[in-house]
Amino acid sequence: MIKKRPTAALAAGMCAALLAGCASTPADVAKSEPISAAVPAGLPPGLDAQLADPFTSTYRPLPSRPTAIVGATVLTATGLQIDDGVVVMSAGRIIAVGGPETAIPPDATVIDARGKWVTPGLIDAHSHIGVYPSPGVDSRQDGNEMTDPNTAGVWAEHSVWPDDPAFHRARAGGVTALHVLPGSANLFGGRSVTLKNVPSVTVRGMKFPDAPHGLKMACGENPKRVYGRKGRTPSTAMGNVYGYRKAWIDAADYARKWNAYRTKVANGEKADPPKRDLTLDTLAGVLSGEILVQNHCYRADEMATMIDISREFGYRISAFHHAVEAYKIADLLAKEGICVATWGERGGMKMEAADGIGANAALVHRAGGCVVIHSDDTSVIQRLNQEAAIALEAGLRAGIPITRAEAIAWITANPARAIGVDKHTGTLEPGKMADVVIWSRDPFSVYAVAEKVFIDGALAYDRYDSRLQPRSDFELGRPGEGAFHP
Repeated sequence: MIKKRPTAALAAGMCAALLAGCASTPADVAKSEPISAAVPAGLPPGLDAQLADPFTSTYRPLPSRPTAIVGATVLTATGLQIDDGVVVMSAGRIIAVGGPETAIPPDATVIDARGKWVTPGLIDAHSHIGVYPSPGVDSRQDGNEMTDPNTAGVWAEHSVWPDDPAFHRARAGGVTALHVLPGSANLFGGRSVTLKNVPSVTVRGMKFPDAPHGLKMACGENPKRVYGRKGRTPSTAMGNVYGYRKAWIDAADYARKWNAYRTKVANGEKADPPKRDLTLDTLAGVLSGEILVQNHCYRADEMATMIDISREFGYRISAFHHAVEAYKIADLLAKEGICVATWGERGGMKMEAADGIGANAALVHRAGGCVVIHSDDTSVIQRLNQEAAIALEAGLRAGIPITRAEAIAWITANPARAIGVDKHTGTLEPGKMADVVIWSRDPFSVYAVAEKVFIDGALAYDRYDSRLQPRSDFELGRPGEGAFHP
């Protein structure tokens, strides 16, 4: 996405209480330590890419208590719908999911959810919250580093503004985690970051622990338009492909030099290290499998070309984003295990989106593919359940039978897979993070609202309790009505 876009506060004590559980403090700041005993000693700080991430997560879950939700219709995102279901949370984890016979710990707070629905917390795999924050003033348009076709060395987290009010609006819509990406002006836009949707003074206080970085790539119209207008490569589709291949060649050679250096040091030989390059660090991280490729791409033929390039250089694409023509190559995407992050029903807004159809997501699902419904928008993220409902209804109109128990994975389990956190969250299963939403009714209804949102077992939002409706510091003391009305 390329865009420039123009949005009774809590008591200070409540803000402090919420922030205390997750914000960075000096004691939280992790020290860089070698990740392997094979890392050679003696290089000055900052010159060895294999040292630990200097921007590690300092996230701390909010305080929680044992809780049992009973009587609800439960969608687990594993393909199950449990009527009169029970979900039990303790110590930030899900400890039990089942029917009315499920045992409830004696110390658990019991929430009567009869007539309501329960799902995993929603996950938005494509967001620009924080890097294109509200209000949309020029001084905070930090999502696109439009200075070079290859800016793989920049990190989206260094542009995230934690005070963006949109984080709180998204939480009120049931979003418990989100993947924030750079924009799509460049062939390589930079690293993306996964965040827990909690109030924090710093972005490190929101970073999802142990989540892999992503690399935003873009094919199609945007890069060639941005740089063609400047009289630079790329200005054509073939220029795009040239740019990708050249960058991967440079990255493979960079990785080879570092591997050769480390081999010599491990053997006790004298060796001079290559000069560290932040752009090539990121690309080499993709080649080693540590960083996941998140690839903006609309057209089927261009997605197929990107798959060919990934085979040439031995890396894997985690997801194609927007991907309105994914239905044309649904079998190929399913075979490759590449997720499709798209909208509910969108197409025609530009030439490369002309063949978008409403049943896109459903056709990919029918082929056995990994469907993800994303927002790419500060308004849609507040209603991600409705966006999934639009895609579900389009599939049903096309004669593709999909159940709610299956479709809920499009905004929970599948985005978790696409961004590499599916071992931790995205489904209601014992041992997973207790990221849970209680809905007023069927979440695929336009009338459904998120009533309670739990993040790591902590009640982070309550539609009917103003003490649990956090606001951004930016909003405090400002006139006007807030977004939270029962």
